Amino acid sequence: MRVVIQRVTEASVTIEGKIKSEIGLGLLVLLGIEDADTDEDIQWLSKKVCGLRIFNDENEVMNRSVQDVGGDVIVVSQFTLHAMTKKGNRPSYIKASKPDFAIPMYEKFCQTLEAQLGKKIGTGEFGADMKVRLLNDGPVTITIDSKNRE
Repeated sequence: MRVVIQRVTEASVTIEGKIKSEIGLGLLVLLGIEDADTDEDIQWLSKKVCGLRIFNDENEVMNRSVQDVGGDVIVVSQFTLHAMTKKGNRPSYIKASKPDFAIPMYEKFCQTLEAQLGKKIGTGEFGADMKVRLLNDGPVTITIDSKNRE
């Protein structure tokens, strides 16, 4: 699993002109799933997202997690995170999982994250044409790959 995590002051997901999810302070998480991903990846990555200390404390040092600041989270499925660009100019998405595997993994990741946060999270809609709006705070943007544990 790969994620791009963005610390935001606001974010939303709109589908067909209707807002599906909207948050203030928190994290926008773009999630890419591949066939090699397992429940272990879900557990490790959701724990990492919850505990990542990228919010400022009283001394303006990034020392607090999304849980510490009472922030919210939106998770959006993003198969393009597994784009391979080695050959030519058209990315290949052969490593990205097909919906029959990716949808249950996406849903389980969201459920696991909710359980760890202790509250509902916002989501996109798998396979939909989504418009994602965000105001990146900092900007702070972090990528994590569960296979590399970094």
